Amino acid sequence: MRDHALISKTNPASTITLALLEQERFAASGSKHVLKVILGLLFIVSAILKIVDMDKFEIYIYSYHFFSLNFSFLVARAAIILELVLGIGLVSQCFHKLMWWGSMMMLAGYTLLLVYAQIIGRTDSCHCFGELLPFNPWQSILKNIVLMGLFALVYKVKDFSFKGKWLALAGVAIASSVTVFAVSPPDNFISTYDKDKNVNETLFAEMLSTPLLEEFHLDEGKQVIGIFSTACKYCQLSAHKISLMQQRYDFPAENMTYIFIGTEEGIKTFYEKSESAEYRSVLHDNPISLLPVIDGKFPTIVFLDNGTIVHTYELRDMKEDEIKAFFTQP
Repeated sequence: MRDHALISKTNPASTITLALLEQERFAASGSKHVLKVILGLLFIVSAILKIVDMDKFEIYIYSYHFFSLNFSFLVARAAIILELVLGIGLVSQCFHKLMWWGSMMMLAGYTLLLVYAQIIGRTDSCHCFGELLPFNPWQSILKNIVLMGLFALVYKVKDFSFKGKWLALAGVAIASSVTVFAVSPPDNFISTYDKDKNVNETLFAEMLSTPLLEEFHLDEGKQVIGIFSTACKYCQLSAHKISLMQQRYDFPAENMTYIFIGTEEGIKTFYEKSESAEYRSVLHDNPISLLPVIDGKFPTIVFLDNGTIVHTYELRDMKEDEIKAFFTQP
């Protein structure tokens, strides 16, 4: 400071130069803080859009078959909670190094997963921004590289510190966790489906013997029958989920049957939106008669063993252990 004061007395031009340099440093620092806030808000928006699109996001995680279905529910929510905590931390300007490294590691982890997805030939959306902005793996890899480049620009931003900041961080983590689980509890937390109240076994057996279905001999051996409306998004999600299980446990595709109400064109659209494998599809010729069979509830998925109903499920009631046993046991 003495040197600066001495220079200012002896050389007014130097004083002006120093002032300009200080202004530039301040402006650069301010712009980096703004960029950091924008990155934090991007993380928060991404987390919110994942919550809105939770059903598809957790199925996307399950589709890699790294985790069980129930554990995929928890992994999906843990990823969202982490993104929320990092986003709030970045916006607050607190714990700079912790939030910076956490963000970079998260982006690197997602990028490695996407590289793997690209290698195995997947082209579906990663759901990083829900359904609002679908990115295929290659597009999402580029997005992450750009974000990591922007994070490199804010590496030396000064940290904002205050007394009790660790307590505040714990509060943010707890509040984020409670919010995510309250807004979107995992399916296995809220399951209430009861096959005895939702499938009329007598009417179901009569349906299998109608001319529409009797040629398929669905009362012989192990069969899985999905009863869907082509316009029902929950039916689409259920079809995708059960399709992933069928592929994971190598259950014969010829023993899978989807019965639809809707139109032939609707069935085509259903498969496109659901991302389910295509199985034997039957368009029910009398939808009114189908409703009492399943108590008017779509979707309904029925597991049969020689004509006897073993399990029935809807979207939020699938139990992977039961389904695995059905698929794998003789």
